[in-house]
Amino acid sequence: TVENINWHLEQGKEIEDAIMDGARQIVIPATVSLLCICIVFVPMLGLGGVAGYLFRPMGEAVVFALVGSYILSRTLVSTLSRYLLGAQTGHGGSHSHARGPLGRFQHGFETRFENLRAAYRELLRASSSRPRLFIIGFLGAVALSFGLAPFLGRNFFPSVEASQIKLHVRAPTGTRIEETAYLSEKIEQAIDRIVPSSAVASIVDNIGLPISGINIAYGNSGTIGAGDVDILISLQPGEEARAENYVEQLRERLPRLFPGASFAFLPADIVTQILNFGAPAPIDIQIVGAKLNENRSYAEKVFKRVARVPGVADPRIQQAANAPTLNVDVNRALALDVGLTEKDIATSMQDTLAGSIQSAPTFWLNPKNGVSYPIVVQSPQYWMSDLGALKNLPVTAGQAQQIVGGVAAISRAQSNAVVSHYDVQPVIDIYATTHERDLGAVAADIRKIMDDSARDVPKGSRVVLRGQVSTMTAAYEQLYVGLGLAVVLIYLLIVVNFQSWLDPFVIISALPAALAGIVWVLFATHTTLSVPALTGAIMCMGVATANSILVVSFARERMAEGVDAAEAALDAGFTRFRPVSMTALAMIIGMAPMAFSAEQNAPLGRAVIGGLSFATIATLFFVPVVFKLVHSPLRNPRQEPRLEGNARKADVSR
Repeated sequence: TVENINWHLEQGKEIEDAIMDGARQIVIPATVSLLCICIVFVPMLGLGGVAGYLFRPMGEAVVFALVGSYILSRTLVSTLSRYLLGAQTGHGGSHSHARGPLGRFQHGFETRFENLRAAYRELLRASSSRPRLFIIGFLGAVALSFGLAPFLGRNFFPSVEASQIKLHVRAPTGTRIEETAYLSEKIEQAIDRIVPSSAVASIVDNIGLPISGINIAYGNSGTIGAGDVDILISLQPGEEARAENYVEQLRERLPRLFPGASFAFLPADIVTQILNFGAPAPIDIQIVGAKLNENRSYAEKVFKRVARVPGVADPRIQQAANAPTLNVDVNRALALDVGLTEKDIATSMQDTLAGSIQSAPTFWLNPKNGVSYPIVVQSPQYWMSDLGALKNLPVTAGQAQQIVGGVAAISRAQSNAVVSHYDVQPVIDIYATTHERDLGAVAADIRKIMDDSARDVPKGSRVVLRGQVSTMTAAYEQLYVGLGLAVVLIYLLIVVNFQSWLDPFVIISALPAALAGIVWVLFATHTTLSVPALTGAIMCMGVATANSILVVSFARERMAEGVDAAEAALDAGFTRFRPVSMTALAMIIGMAPMAFSAEQNAPLGRAVIGGLSFATIATLFFVPVVFKLVHSPLRNPRQEPRLEGNARKADVSR
């Protein structure tokens, strides 16, 4: 608005006339631009799942901010221009430059900017002199840029430089908790030798946490028994950038130092944990079915192939097998003879070994403080030192009394340490993360393995790829479909406004250049394609469309005044050079801190900077040339009535 008012002031108009004419001239382009930008954010508003929770508020904030700024530009900005710009104009609306350092700086800037505009006009004139050659060359460069897209890679969300390292250690199945604690101590000593002590703030170990509702709330590592350890390494401030380097060293050296244990690095930041849906890894291959033994054999075959996939790190089968167990086979005939059931025997053993809280929770209320305390009865663990002690456990039920050995036989065996379930059905999980390769490429190789081994899946079972991979795939599909629909809606909206099928095509012709710029910047900065980058692409396309509308609408106005298409396109580019470049530069500068940061939204800023830079070049050069090429063979539909009307007026005057 301000720039257009200034342009009218430069034409010699009074301040009031300049404000009214300037606001009236761009009200339709500004409204259409607002609607176009809001439309491109529709895909974000339709995102579901975790991606929706992360990006839908941002889309809503942008839309509401744009609506508010549009209202202010139509009201407050125009009003303030009367008082602030009026003091800068002299008689006849001409500018009077202020004195002093700021005035000299403004005068020098305006002089250099006008020189830049004059040079741009000559470049545009040269480009439009051979429009077909220029368009073919421009489109060829854009097409070649898209050839870099397959090399970008795909991730759902970029990794963040966290100040913590979370390591999960699993000792050999059946390791007692005392041995696990000793192993944890040795691993800590190895960590001290690998990671400089000056970089470590603290190390916390959680050893042998069994599965329970409370422990699940405190961690997502999937701890299943006494042989599991979670090691949380907190780094000193300023060491975040080196965290990934420390992880690489630990991943390489710890398995060699402790060959009997397995190691897996877990996401330490809350965003990645949310994106993983609480799973300890972004890739989760689930074998679902009731045939646990057959599914286990199939999982081990798939695991060996997955471990060899380039870019896969920390692969493991989550559910440990071959855990030492004791089977208690009850002789039902003997038990019935003494008046006992299998439930009586199981309850008595459970109370003795795990405590009465499991079968008969009892609480004592302290009358002084009102706090309830659980009362648990349990045999001392040192009493249960061998099978003989287990066989001598008393079993009571009413008047019946017996020992376990009198009604049951106890034998040693091996079984799964835990049986996980998903939607009621038993599952076996193969977890894996990525290292030095994007998630999309790794997931594609894993899908090939799943397809190749589909014939070996046990009958009645199925294999499902879950985790962050499935969420990423769904989010990408929603964004791609939504973005395509948004482009179609933008085209139809401009068609209705301009009453033309060709001019909307001219406007959106700058969008391929925006996509090419995004590809170039992501490739140059080694940034993978992600949902934040796609969000930046959406923002960039909205602004690029708005700038193109300004250029094309002005060119149409010039043609309506009787100017030919070539001169109208040249005048539109020259006149709209300042608002287009100013809008793009303001957004690029605003996104620069985000783009150069190490945060998870850095791809968004980089995509906006790259896409808007290329889109601005396309808006200032490609769009005017295409406009000239499209309109040159056609007769101006508005010019003819105007000329006829002028002829009639001339006849009447005669």
